[in-house]
Amino acid sequence: MLEVNNIDADIGPTQILRSVNLNVTAGSMCGLIGRNGAGKTTVMRTIMGLLTARNGTILLDGEDLVRIDGYKRAHLGIGYMPEDRRLVPQLTTEENILLPVWATKADNSDSRLRWIFQLMPEVEEFRHRRGSELSGGQQKFVAFARALMAGVRLLLLDEPSEGIAPVFAKRMIEILQNLKAEGQAVLVSESNDVHIAHLLDRTFVIERGNIIENR
Repeated sequence: MLEVNNIDADIGPTQILRSVNLNVTAGSMCGLIGRNGAGKTTVMRTIMGLLTARNGTILLDGEDLVRIDGYKRAHLGIGYMPEDRRLVPQLTTEENILLPVWATKADNSDSRLRWIFQLMPEVEEFRHRRGSELSGGQQKFVAFARALMAGVRLLLLDEPSEGIAPVFAKRMIEILQNLKAEGQAVLVSESNDVHIAHLLDRTFVIERGNIIENR
């Protein structure tokens, strides 16, 4: 489904990614593992078009995303959960989740939202609360749900369990287990794979902008 081939990417004058190669097959859950500063977030942002790939290709079912403007990539069914959540604080939980639908005019949003609330009933409980009224852990769940709304083909999760209480992190893993059972294609980044190794079909270890291990 997703093939990243020989991607280079810079932030300002500094090269961050160097010939990155990875792939996520349909229905698989893959891990991008590396410590802070290794380049995980840069990989995610480059796939989403928030950063420009200087070289290489990013293929989604054979279509090169590098040739597609970043703002159009959510239209292709890619859901992205950034590590820093990026909620709109004045909007309610439900409105934040529906933002990709408003942007892409996607069909079947009602059934998709019902499915998300079945998968994450705790989110439905605070669906009418504003983003500014939520705890950090709750905001992570909303960002996760928003990514699910867009990610009908591929889900990119950037450190979903980072910086939240253990009870929230444990629940995140349960949700990932359910997504795996449903055959959702997922690329998830974490600083280590201690808690998610049993879920991963493939693991890519990144260090200093290079994939140094593929297992």
